Amino acid sequence: MLEVLLWSIAFPGFGQLLNRKYIKGILLVVLEFTVNVLGNVNQVIMLSFHGHIQEAINQTNYLWFMFYPCLYFFAIWDAYKDAGGGEKPFAYLPLVFSAYIVTGGIVFSPVLRIFGYLVGPVWLSIISIPIGIIIGLLIKWGLVRFFKKENGG
Repeated sequence: MLEVLLWSIAFPGFGQLLNRKYIKGILLVVLEFTVNVLGNVNQVIMLSFHGHIQEAINQTNYLWFMFYPCLYFFAIWDAYKDAGGGEKPFAYLPLVFSAYIVTGGIVFSPVLRIFGYLVGPVWLSIISIPIGIIIGLLIKWGLVRFFKKENGG
């Protein structure tokens, strides 16, 4: 299961291929490639890692880049679930909320400053992941407690 999870994190669709879900895996690889190219994702990552944040913002095709978080986190969740993980109630929520929060981060990345610094779409996305995971875990915790009480547990 860990192998599938790590390959899916590396490249959406690879986890599905390892799970022998070939049509789904190929579809996710094609979608990842399409969104990556049309969103200019690799160029934006390179510019961001070299500290050229304004240039990264200028190179970002936001209408395509915004699809990337949902595609990415869905591929991770789906591969993990198909490998036998995610059986506990609401286990999907941390990844779902990461997708939501990262997408919101991308939307605001051209203008949002942290401690006076413009961080751009890549760094704001990376910063947003743990926030989404924490929100998802808190909501999961609350829902599990709520349904436990509802069922007399």
